[in-house]
Order: sequence, then C-alpha cells, then structure tokens
Amino acid sequence: MSEPFRRQLRALPDFPDTLPGFDPESAPTDPAELFRHWLGEALAAGERQPHACSLATAGGDGKPSSRMLILKNIDDGWHFATSRTSRKGRELNANPHAAMTFYWPSQGRQVRVAGAVVELSAEASARDWAERPRADGSTNPHWQLYALRPAEIEFWQASHDGNHVRHRVAPDGSPLG
Repeated sequence: MSEPFRRQLRALPDFPDTLPGFDPESAPTDPAELFRHWLGEALAAGERQPHACSLATAGGDGKPSSRMLILKNIDDGWHFATSRTSRKGRELNANPHAAMTFYWPSQGRQVRVAGAVVELSAEASARDWAERPRADGSTNPHWQLYALRPAEIEFWQASHDGNHVRHRVAPDGSPLG
C-alpha cells in the first residue's frame, strides 16, 4: 500500500460526532425486538436502505463470498432471497450456513446474525418474487426465499473512547461468551 493512500485512509473519520448509547442490561430479551428497535432508529436517523445487509456464505470448497441483499422478514428465521442458480444459491446448496451483517454508520452500529440456512416453501418464494417492487407478473422458478436460523446474534455499538459495546446472544436472548 502506498504511504499517501494509507495516510488518507487513516485520516478518514470512523464515526459521527454523536453516537447513541447502548446498555445491554436494559436491552429487550428478544433479539428480534432489539433489531427492530435499532432498525427504526436507523430509519429515523436517515439511514438509506437500513434493511440491506452483507450475506456471507462459503461453498463446498470453503472459499467465502459475500454480497449485499435485502432482509425480507424476521419470524421463523431472518428471511432473504436469491436465485438457486446464482453463486449464492449454489453455495447455500453445498453449505447451508451463512452470516449477515447490517451496518448503520450514522449510528455507529452493526448487527451480525450467523447460523444455518433453510429453504422456505415454493409458495413463499413465488409470493416474494411477485411482491418485488419491479414485479411484472412473470414467474421465476429459480427464485428461492431462505431463512437464516441464527445460532448467534451480535449487536455492536461504537464508542468514541474505544470501549465499544458487544452484546452477543443466542436466539432466545441468553448471553453468549
């Protein structure tokens, strides 16, 4: 790396001047409820596409890849969709595990969700395809709605003093080490 570029990167601000606080002791027990609360705060702060996340997967060869996609829902898992024939779909077929990371820079917050991935029904997948903003009435038999069933969820809040807060929990809200 060139020295001027390194200095340029080091000079960039890490976080906004004002950051929200976060006390894990007062957080809701249900991690999905806390996520919805943080998403609402990100929306109120003007975050664009706060429902966008990076989804990381690895194929049968163990080589990782990631891309941005949109969270569709949270109920029996954290829902997302892609084509079964895409690289992501092929990787999930070979190794049905993933991690999603949401990042809201205006809040200095990120949420990481990791666990097993299952395919949802053909009916749910077809409905998701039809409900897309640019839906044209066509069908896509390769479109698949998935649910990431978390083994762990981590809420991370930045702090200017470097004492960032990590709140790592199981799906039932019990603390993880």
